[in-house]
Amino acid sequence: MPHPEHTLRYRLYVIIFRTDTPLGRWFDICLIASIIGSLLVLIMGSVESVNQRWGTQLNYLEILFTALFTVEYLLRLYCSPKPWAYAKSFYGFVDLMAILPFYIALLVPNAHFLGVVRLLRVMRIFRILKLVQYIQDSNVIMRSLWNSRRKIFIFFSMVAILVTIFGALLYIIEGPENGFTSIPTSIYWAIVTITTVGYGDISPVTTLGRAIASLTMLLGYSILAVPTGIITAEMSQEVKQQKKVYRDHRDLVMCPNCMKNDHEPDAFHCKHCGSELPEHEERVVKITGNTGDYD
Repeated sequence: MPHPEHTLRYRLYVIIFRTDTPLGRWFDICLIASIIGSLLVLIMGSVESVNQRWGTQLNYLEILFTALFTVEYLLRLYCSPKPWAYAKSFYGFVDLMAILPFYIALLVPNAHFLGVVRLLRVMRIFRILKLVQYIQDSNVIMRSLWNSRRKIFIFFSMVAILVTIFGALLYIIEGPENGFTSIPTSIYWAIVTITTVGYGDISPVTTLGRAIASLTMLLGYSILAVPTGIITAEMSQEVKQQKKVYRDHRDLVMCPNCMKNDHEPDAFHCKHCGSELPEHEERVVKITGNTGDYD
């Protein structure tokens, strides 16, 4: 039975999912170039003058890019140690949505605009450049948002109550003759005002209405600071936790010669005796010869 490292599936896995090999980096570079090219095709196809002149060529390019992304998605499912886990992951969903719009467009007209979701795939450029700190920072933000979801939900609930109250008041005070034709329209005005956007398409005329509008504007400045404080507090906790995990990870990298730890996760040699540390790949992908899994 061949060792998992010598199988085609494992080699594809290293090329497609890993960026610490020359082939893996070239694969991701070509993938990013294809993503940007497909976006340019999509954007230029929305320009009427360009579409009239080059529409056929753009359609051929779109078919080519979709075929490439379809093959890539199928290869990822094939070589992934856990295909279903990949399919349910964020990037698995994005990869699927990158090809699905084309096939939907074959059945439903004007669905082609959904291809803009390919822009999300450019996030893989962080993996090419090995900017691990940027990926970690984005994960910190996402975890902070998730951990503060209940507080943010309560905050938006309070905002919804306030805009409903202010909208109803302006509907009663101003009335349809001043543009406040209904409570939903008045709530729309309250949302625009409390967020300090101020389109100006609807504005109060009466003195009392302007007074309430002034109060809404001042309240808007105060409210905008609340979610910022909530998320910042959660991010501070996440950063502290991340530093603790990093310190714990340093203790796991142990020199086989002097048996000392406290090494950087990406170190190749022991800083105490100079001996070579275990291969970096072994810290990332664990090979189990009995089952053929690699994850």
